[in-house]
Amino acid sequence: MLPTYQRFNTSSSGKIRSFRASEKILIFLVFISFLVIVLFGFFLLPDFGGTNGVIQVYNKFKKAGPEIFIPAPPISDKNAKDFDAQRLQEKIRSELDFDGLEKPELQLPNKIPIVPIPVPDHHKNHHNRHHQDDKTTQHASEVYIVDGADQEPSVREKRDKVKENISDYDDDYSFEISDHGHLNPKIIYNNEIIEKRSTEINKRSVDGFLHRYSNVERNVSMIDVVKREKVKQMMMHAWNNYKLYAWGKNELKPISKRAHTGSIFGAYDLGATIVDSLDTLYIMGMKQEFDESRDWVARKFTLDNVSADISVFETNIRFVGGFLAAYALTGDNLFKEKAQYVADKLLPAFQTPTGIPLALINFRTGSSKNYGWASGGSSILSEFGTIHLEFSYLSDITGNSGYRERVQNIRSVLKELDKPKGLYPNYLNPKTGKWGQQHMSLGALGDSFYEYLLKAWLQSGQTDEEAREMYDEAMSAIMEHMVRKSPNGLTYVSDLKFDRLEHKMDHLACFAGGLFGLGSRTLQNQYTDRYMEVAEGITNTCHESYIRSFTKLGPESFRFSDAVEAKALKSQEKYYILRPETIESYFIMWRLTHDQKYRDWGWDVVQALEQHCRTDGGYSGIKNVYSDPPQQDDVQQSFFLAETLKYLYLLFSDDSLLPLDEWIFNTEAHVFPIKNANPLYRLAASSSP
Repeated sequence: MLPTYQRFNTSSSGKIRSFRASEKILIFLVFISFLVIVLFGFFLLPDFGGTNGVIQVYNKFKKAGPEIFIPAPPISDKNAKDFDAQRLQEKIRSELDFDGLEKPELQLPNKIPIVPIPVPDHHKNHHNRHHQDDKTTQHASEVYIVDGADQEPSVREKRDKVKENISDYDDDYSFEISDHGHLNPKIIYNNEIIEKRSTEINKRSVDGFLHRYSNVERNVSMIDVVKREKVKQMMMHAWNNYKLYAWGKNELKPISKRAHTGSIFGAYDLGATIVDSLDTLYIMGMKQEFDESRDWVARKFTLDNVSADISVFETNIRFVGGFLAAYALTGDNLFKEKAQYVADKLLPAFQTPTGIPLALINFRTGSSKNYGWASGGSSILSEFGTIHLEFSYLSDITGNSGYRERVQNIRSVLKELDKPKGLYPNYLNPKTGKWGQQHMSLGALGDSFYEYLLKAWLQSGQTDEEAREMYDEAMSAIMEHMVRKSPNGLTYVSDLKFDRLEHKMDHLACFAGGLFGLGSRTLQNQYTDRYMEVAEGITNTCHESYIRSFTKLGPESFRFSDAVEAKALKSQEKYYILRPETIESYFIMWRLTHDQKYRDWGWDVVQALEQHCRTDGGYSGIKNVYSDPPQQDDVQQSFFLAETLKYLYLLFSDDSLLPLDEWIFNTEAHVFPIKNANPLYRLAASSSP
């Protein structure tokens, strides 16, 4: 529709009439508005020709704190010569309102010989990215590795310098590698071939090399020494990347290269990986890394600000256990004090009618509760039954008997209960003291309770006869009602639900090979031979679950039927999250039998981890062990450093490193001394011997 007036009109004489006054004002306002917009854009929009505007925005971001710290903005060529990056970085640091520890400086390990991880031809296309990232230098028959979190330019420069200085070393040594990339049983030292010895090495020819390792033993072959050092390199890679991308946080996301805030301890800065790694760092001789960790614990570790519901079980085995192991190895009272501090934070969970602790606790309020899904709010056998080692040891080294009294009460409650078929169901109501669902397992929900029965007896110097008696009775019932053989002769431990076998075995239950083995070799009784038979059978079955997958890593659980054996069927059973249980059994069975196959199987795991789990930023679990190629889950679990790498390192070490008659391992692989057998037990003055 047309307006009621025309902007231009003609008079009766035909002349063009001028603008009205109101129209002139309107045109003037439009012109002024346009001029204001132009001036606003000219003076206030960012200057894309320089860096000052961007840097000002960057400075505002960094003042918000380290949690949103961003990389420095790019510098245009126009102003590059006037921009001092180092000065800006110093200014940024000086203005940060943050008193936390800096990420420790990364250091490259010394040059060591290493065995390359073989990649079959049909796998190469899927794994080129990983092998391009392997920082190895090969010269003729020599193979050297320069490992660690070498993504930073400064570290890369150090790596290149190491490469340049390789010729400065006095002696050349390496291994003969087959056409398929496998290690041949020969050592090349100064162009002289030394044959592998089964129990000792030719010391005369390799004195120079032996001098490099303070913990080399005479009855370990050179090949085992190198494999052990490879595992240490893996620890260095995992640890350096945790320091670089998630220092002080709980766990690392190695692909995203940031902290994993979805872990069981949430987004709180509890340093779970730091505490879990303390004894591994110490055992591997990583002194600088251990000292950095101790410094963080002394200055930063606290539970006072944690207001979420946290697992009592996980806090005990990782934090109390980690601190106690560090104290046992070093005698440093800081770690004893921290262990006691965490244990005290857990005590409110024991305030139930039966004294059976609840599963979750809020450290700030002291309130506790059980999982709603756990059989009507029951406590879980593997959780409340996996406190004995830590609390008993804590009582002995502090002189406070209260910790032992609490776990001894748990045992008393369990001992008095009627047990169906001699078995312990996975659920117990902490109010009524009655069993929940009739579900028994040596895997999830049950596993470490049985482990702690045997190890409580061992920890006591074999004086806690009640614990050994309960262990033998439980294992006898499990062997009768839950241990079975597949049609092709694979031994497995099935879950038992309402008197029906499920014919499924969890990866978590793969620790049972070592558990039965220890039971066999630590006491001669009517079960000795049967224990060892089951131990060898279970360990072999878990190995089968590994080698029947594409990745040569085992699934979370696997099933047995007429159609399938030792393989996962459901998608939620096919993942591998860097678990240690199978390797734990390899290690213990090696120590008990010295059967070479256990070391060979362990080395297969090392190669599989390197091929499928290693990333630029650490190690990741995988979502399907049968996939080609597997998809990684982007989580480096703290127990990978605490358990998996520790057991692999010990597998290739001499028996004199943490001998089993002087040390036990808690369920997180933290080492505790055995009373009356190990001088590092350190009884408090008020404790009874």
